[in-house]
Amino acid sequence: MRIKSAEFLVSNSDVAKCPKDPFPEYAFIGRSNVGKSSLINMLVQQKRLAKTSGRPGKTQLINHFLINKNWYLVDLPGYGYARVSKSDKKVFQKFITQYFEKRKQLVLAFVLIDCRHEPQNIDIEFMEWMGINEIPFAILFTKADKLKPMALKKNIERYKLNLLESWETMPPYFITSASKGIGREELLDYIGSINQEVNKS
Repeated sequence: MRIKSAEFLVSNSDVAKCPKDPFPEYAFIGRSNVGKSSLINMLVQQKRLAKTSGRPGKTQLINHFLINKNWYLVDLPGYGYARVSKSDKKVFQKFITQYFEKRKQLVLAFVLIDCRHEPQNIDIEFMEWMGINEIPFAILFTKADKLKPMALKKNIERYKLNLLESWETMPPYFITSASKGIGREELLDYIGSINQEVNKS
């Protein structure tokens, strides 16, 4: 799939105020400092569509980006925010939960995981919550360029072993790097194939 256009549409913290049109939505979410904004910008090949920051946890609203005039990329706040008060975290968690539970246009969520680290409880717990609530998701391993091939393979195998302790099969996953463009074509083709199926139904 080619990205012909990508534009910011709206930010808010109220799911009821999200766009009303029936375009399929793909939500991107992960821990703070996982490289979410950089990955989004790499996918659409725009340097400043999603705001990047040296301060983790900058995304604090539901951000809708209209792609190719026919689907939405949704940038969600992280579930492990740095330098955010406990009261703010509760607000974020509430509207993140509401988004996943109420947003009928959501087709798939992409859970971003920093491949440099061993499995983190917060990532595992979030994916378990997604599974319990029957929210389809795929995993995006980010920052693949920061590891040598064998170390990358080893870390991903650790995640597989961990997830397969409670999952029958491994969720779909992609290896990505925002700085090197790794995984871009595979990810866009995956979204494109899902969009085709959605349009048929």
